[in-house]
Order: sequence, then C-alpha cells, then structure tokens
Amino acid sequence: MFAQFYDKIYLSLIYADRWKQLFKGLGVTAEITLGALCVGIILGVLICLMKISGKKPLQWIADIYLTVIRGTPMVVQLLIMWYFVLVAMDNKVLAAIIAFGINSGAYVAEIIRGGILAVDYGQTEAGRSLGLNYVQNMRYIVLPQAFKNALPPLGNELITLFKETAIVGYIALKDLTRAADTIRSATYSPVALFTAALLYLLVVLILTRLLAMFERRLRASDKR
Repeated sequence: MFAQFYDKIYLSLIYADRWKQLFKGLGVTAEITLGALCVGIILGVLICLMKISGKKPLQWIADIYLTVIRGTPMVVQLLIMWYFVLVAMDNKVLAAIIAFGINSGAYVAEIIRGGILAVDYGQTEAGRSLGLNYVQNMRYIVLPQAFKNALPPLGNELITLFKETAIVGYIALKDLTRAADTIRSATYSPVALFTAALLYLLVVLILTRLLAMFERRLRASDKR
C-alpha cells in the first residue's frame, strides 16, 4: 500500500519535474491576484468617490457598475472579458488581471465607502474651518483615515481574490488549479489536486497571519 502511494506521489510530483508546473502555476496565480488588487483599489476608490459625490449622474454610473458587477458571476465576467471585450488581446494574464480587477473594484468601493463613513464628521468640519476645499479635505484628512479603517477588509479581499483566481482555467490560463488538473489528467491520480489545495491553504494561512499582525500594529498605534 505504501509503495502504491509513493508511486502516485512520484508520478504526480517528481516524475518529469511536475512539481515545477505547480509552482509556476502558483506564480501565475500570485501575479493575477496582486495585479487585480491594484486595479481594484484604484477603480474602487474612483467608484466610491463617484458614489459619495452627491452628483446624480456620477452616482447613477456608480450604482449601475456596482449592481452589474456584484450581480453577475465572476466566471461569466471573465469569459465575456476574454472572448468579447478583449478578444484582440494576446495576453491572458493581463486579461485576467483586468477582469478580476474590475470585479474587485466593486467590492473595494464599498469597503472604502465604509471606511469613509467611519471617519468622524468633525474631522471634515475641522478641515473646512482650516480653509480646505472638498478635494483637499478628502486627500489630506478623510481618505488617509478611511484607508486605515479599510485595511483589514482590504486584506480579506486579497485572500478572496487569491482563491477566486482558480477559475482562470476557463480561458486556458495555466494557474495553480489548471496545472494541478493537467497533472491529474496525465496521471489519473488526485495527488496533484491535493497538493494544490495544500499550497492554497498554506498561502492563505500566511496571509491571514500577516494581516493579523498588521491589525495588531494598527490597534497599538491607535492607543498611542
């Protein structure tokens, strides 16, 4: 029994250096995750500012964006982005980053908006009493505090993005999940899939640990 188990591990991970496929796929997953988070933060801040601008046309655009993106499955958005919107693009990683970034932007917008609402209104009034206009008030007073409030949920969004990228195989992009499934189809063994699951879990645990440490530092700085 042990010999059979070893043979499966050997064929799935060691033979032909198949483990390298998994780590290469993990690199693709990380690249998409970090790129999408950057796009999502930029887009999310923009949509959030449109949402709270008080100007009806901008609020309508923000509401439509939030409703459509949050109301449709991510996998459908990815397929539409690759096969229709970015059909002329030859870079699947960039297409995935854009698709996931647009999706993440809808959730980041609400996270940032929650962070802004958590800032005491007296801070805004104090800024106005100093002669700051709306843009200066948001830039120097409100947004820095809002980002501090929003950092923990933004960290959770990073973890969610990391796991959601597992669907990029739908556009034939070889991420960690697709690499594991390719090995599984060649070996008829689930070892590669279990290994991929362990890699996902390990990265999530590391990120969770880092976020917990960061939150403790934020709380400690608030008490000073």
